[in-house]
Amino acid sequence: MFPGPLAEAVVGNGLANGKWQLSTVSIREFGLGRHKAVDDTPAGGGPGMVMRCDVVAAAIDHARVQAPDLPLIYLSPRGEPLRQKLVRQFASGPGLSLLAGRFEGIDERVLTNRDVHEVSVGDYVLSGGELAAMVLIDACARLLPGVLGAEQSLVQESFEGSLLEHPHYTRPRSWEGYEIPEVLLSGDHRRIEAWRRQQSEDQTKQRRPDLMAGKAKSEEI
Repeated sequence: MFPGPLAEAVVGNGLANGKWQLSTVSIREFGLGRHKAVDDTPAGGGPGMVMRCDVVAAAIDHARVQAPDLPLIYLSPRGEPLRQKLVRQFASGPGLSLLAGRFEGIDERVLTNRDVHEVSVGDYVLSGGELAAMVLIDACARLLPGVLGAEQSLVQESFEGSLLEHPHYTRPRSWEGYEIPEVLLSGDHRRIEAWRRQQSEDQTKQRRPDLMAGKAKSEEI
């Protein structure tokens, strides 16, 4: 499944040019028996299967031999929400080891005994953690020096400064009765910046009032 979409566009160019690196470990390689089993029935009964602690631990230990100092992140719906602040923290660190689960989940004992930090990309359930891992990787990789190219683009993005990004426009000037706002064509950069700031605040109040509440609280502190 990897690199998949991570091999495309600016993040893919960064991977190809050595701005960031990716290596994968298949948990199936550490499976048990002829069929390389990685899961078993849940203790206490119930539907589905649970990934075995001994198998997952063997894969983790193998990965840590290759990169011993990287934080271990398990992609899980019950984890810490992946927000831009956390993405920046990850991107400024030495790198990450990501654990992608399947089935009903992973035996709790390995999560406890291998110092795993759980992170969630949203309040929904996926078939496996691989897509969630790709989301986290993409969000981090694009922040690395030389990947995106235009550093100013990072500063003006949504969630930087706790606001959503302002609307964008380009040619044609008029389209199906809709015009580019006059202020953007004025050449007055101070007016343009003020308009964009106001638009960001309005969009955030309307669509994500929780972000505005968090921003106000941080400013009070």
